[in-house]
Order: sequence, then structure tokens, then C-alpha cells
Amino acid sequence: MVDSPAGAAHEPQSPPLPPGGTVRPITRWGTEVMHRPQRQVTSYDEDLRALAADMVATMYAADGVGLAACQIGADVAMFVFDCADEGGTRFQGVVCNPTLVLPEAGRRRLDEDDEGCLSLPGAFVECARPDWARVEGFGLDGEPVTFEGDGLLARCLQHETDHTLGTVFGDRIPTKQRKKLQKAHDKTAGDYPATWPVP
Repeated sequence: MVDSPAGAAHEPQSPPLPPGGTVRPITRWGTEVMHRPQRQVTSYDEDLRALAADMVATMYAADGVGLAACQIGADVAMFVFDCADEGGTRFQGVVCNPTLVLPEAGRRRLDEDDEGCLSLPGAFVECARPDWARVEGFGLDGEPVTFEGDGLLARCLQHETDHTLGTVFGDRIPTKQRKKLQKAHDKTAGDYPATWPVP
């Protein structure tokens, strides 16, 4: 996921993300791996840690706030994020095999802010999502992890969990909005070559 241009963040409140990764090209919408559920993580090993490190490096190179493994072509149910909540507190994390928890329908309030995706770069449109979310899953060592919050953090947790299920946010907006999104992307396509964000 990519933050809208007005995004901001403060000091990190979570453990540091794995360092030392290699920036990889970002996989685009329309690629098969982006549109099907990802394989569950069963081995918490050095290969998984290396993949997470590459995801972190790629997310930062693309100025994103979250990135799922499928977005660098890996069929693995995992995402990384570095994102602020509504109050500006910054959170970082790695989540394997995420499960999303949202408020019950009667208590759910929708946030209709703009949303963008690194796999369809250069475009944003409104996408209504619950304004609070919690994600439960496992960290890189197989330990249980939970992250929750509001604002952009809530949107990010939902957006990235969707990726592990084969859903892009364009699947969640009306056809008219999706056409607007595609048109905006097409206008800036020259700024994002196939190898982007590899230097």
C-alpha cells in the first residue's frame, strides 16, 4: 500500500523490521499471483527472513507504507508495514498468515479516504473501509503477533491482508471508480517502468 501525499509519521513504536534486503521489481495488478490466495507460511526459517527483508527494502524504495509478498511475486501469505495511526504514532511489523478482525456491523464506521496500491502506482481513489482494524498472525520466528489501530494504519492492515487473500483494492470499489483509478495510473505509467522501484 502507498500513503496519500499528505501522510506523516512519528517515532517507531514496534520492533525494527529485518534489514539488509534487496530491492525487487513490484508485481503489477493482472499478474496471476496477485489474484489468488497465497500459500500459508509453515516454515519460519532464514529463507522467510530473507524474503521479508527484500519486502522491506522494496517497500521503502517505493515510498510505501505496506507491502505483501505477492507484490514481489512470492506466493507467501505475509506482509510488512511501517505506518502511522490516526494520532501519528508509527508502527512497524511483519505478519505471516494474517487474520483480519473488524468491528461488528452495528459498530462499524466507514472511512472514505483515498487509497493507492504500489502494484498500480501513481493513482489514488476513495475506497470505503472500516476506520479500525486488528490483524492477528505470526512473526518471523513463528511467535503470535497482533496489531490494531485506526486511521491509515487500519486501512493498511486491511489492504495488506487483502493481498494475502488475492484481493486488490480495485475489487472493492465501483466500476466507475476503478476506471478513474486506471486512467490516473495510465497517465503516470511512464514514471513507473517494469523494474520500478529498482534503482
